Amino acid sequence: MDITIVWAAIIAFGLALYVVLDGFDLGIGVLFPLFPRDDERALMMSTVAPVWDGNETWMILGGASLYAVFPMVYSVVLSALYLPLLLMAICLIFRGVAFEIRARSRRTRHLWDLAFICGSAGATFFQGVVIGSWLSGIDVEDGRFAGHAFDWLSAFSLFTGCALVVTYALLGCAWLIMKTHGDLQRRLYRVMAPLGVLELALVAVVSVWTLSLSPMFDARWFHSNLLPWLAPVPVLVALIAYGMRKAILHRHDTLPFVLMLAFVLLGFAGLLVSVWPCAILPGVTIWDAAAPRSSQLFTLRGALIVLPVIVAYTTLGYRVFRGKTRHADLHYH
Repeated sequence: MDITIVWAAIIAFGLALYVVLDGFDLGIGVLFPLFPRDDERALMMSTVAPVWDGNETWMILGGASLYAVFPMVYSVVLSALYLPLLLMAICLIFRGVAFEIRARSRRTRHLWDLAFICGSAGATFFQGVVIGSWLSGIDVEDGRFAGHAFDWLSAFSLFTGCALVVTYALLGCAWLIMKTHGDLQRRLYRVMAPLGVLELALVAVVSVWTLSLSPMFDARWFHSNLLPWLAPVPVLVALIAYGMRKAILHRHDTLPFVLMLAFVLLGFAGLLVSVWPCAILPGVTIWDAAAPRSSQLFTLRGALIVLPVIVAYTTLGYRVFRGKTRHADLHYH
């Protein structure tokens, strides 16, 4: 068994769960400006109150794993993308503080709402910038970052940042539809339809733009033996979009969120297919960037203990707090 591939799979699994779980969490903050009433905002925050901080565990797991198993990726990416990662961290801090304090300070609640909105949207945007910058490629020489401090700043990375904001907002909208009822839920259905159309347009642009970044992407999708497996992807996207439209028209509670999970995971899988087996684009593979096998084995023993625990308490948290969130259950009012 190739332990480097095992570790790549573990990190990919953790990142996928982070995108899904913290995605709808951040998306709620992005949607805040569309719902100005204080009672509605309190209800929206209460839908994620029991689980929101645990969602970010997966980001910590990913960062710690990169540091231990793929130290070159950790050092190069941190050096190349230091500014957007720092800004993302600052936004997450503001968002976390606002989440806890807004309910305890009525006089300044509007300022904490603003901090929650800016923190959520800012963290999402800079996550998208990091993804776009990574896809665009990072200059590496002798295992070190060889570019400039603002190489990450490009039209493509800014566009992917905006696209991720819309993606998380749509994911958050689907989550809130599943967790709320009444007038708020009806208004969320109305918001979801135009957001879905915008999301499809942005995904199409990002997909075409990504293919133009490197011949590697074009060759992977159109000139490789994976073509029979990749050809159904646009069909699956169309089926998900059609299912989403029907789910909104028929006012399904849970189906929009399930379909959004499928959509996001399909996009994540497409990203992995595009870059495999590179850890740093354009040409540093996971084996080039990996720590010695002995270090990987030692760290894997700890991961085999920690990972099931994280999965267990995450699953338990969502199971215990499943179902609709009602005003009587408000945590943040």
